[in-house]
Amino acid sequence: MVQKASDAEGKPVTIAAAPNGGRRTWADHPALPQTAKELAETAAACLDAGAAMLHCHVRDREGRHILDAGAYRETIEAVQEAVGDRLVIQITTEAVGRYQPQEQMEVVRAVKPEAASLALKELVPDSAHEAEFARFLAFMKEESIVPQIILYHPEEVRQLADMMRRGLVPFTDIPVLYVLGRYTEGQRSAPADLLPFLAPDMPQFSHFMVCAFGARETACVTMAALLGGHARVGFENNLYLPDSSLAPDNRASVASAAGAFHALGLSPANADDLRADWVKLLN
Repeated sequence: MVQKASDAEGKPVTIAAAPNGGRRTWADHPALPQTAKELAETAAACLDAGAAMLHCHVRDREGRHILDAGAYRETIEAVQEAVGDRLVIQITTEAVGRYQPQEQMEVVRAVKPEAASLALKELVPDSAHEAEFARFLAFMKEESIVPQIILYHPEEVRQLADMMRRGLVPFTDIPVLYVLGRYTEGQRSAPADLLPFLAPDMPQFSHFMVCAFGARETACVTMAALLGGHARVGFENNLYLPDSSLAPDNRASVASAAGAFHALGLSPANADDLRADWVKLLN
């Protein structure tokens, strides 16, 4: 069940850093990390600012988004060399218009990361894909890979809950990410965009995270934290600080969220806090 704000008081709030995404380049911001070395440096800086997780995209030599097992292994090794196990490393399976569901699932099978994000609308675009997705989740459970289901619209929340009722998801609960907005030019999210996901008549998930677009990113994830949720921030979705100035780097985005949480009596979780939450949720 989604926790009420009173239930969440004193509970550590996970901050996940999403430092690059699959669309932006150095032309959008010179501090956007693309190489394994840059991602490792960014991971260390975000850890210092309060992050517990790194949401990781990798690129080819031309800077294009790729789902490549070798590139993921190189980046995971570089990040672990920089921070050890003090960050959960989550790989993405996002298609970015380049990959089909089978390819998206295959990279997880090949890498076997600690965690992976899965966009429901990409991996289950229609009912014909449900059985394969169920088999994929069973594989993730067997390999102790934590899935986080990305949900862009409240109807997708209902879709996921219906699949769970029909036994297609091998967990009684599952981590989710609510995306407030879309990857479109000029997108600006607002805290109220979260409310349809948490309406009283909506299915509820006990570990939900929120990401948002634009300068109100910190406000959006702070609202989520007060309602018992968690935060994903960084250059994948937003380049700006709350005063609408350009953030100098991803560390500043994490620090903005961590500072807001501290001001409200909430403390950022560490990686072990997050792992413990997931163990209780998925086992």
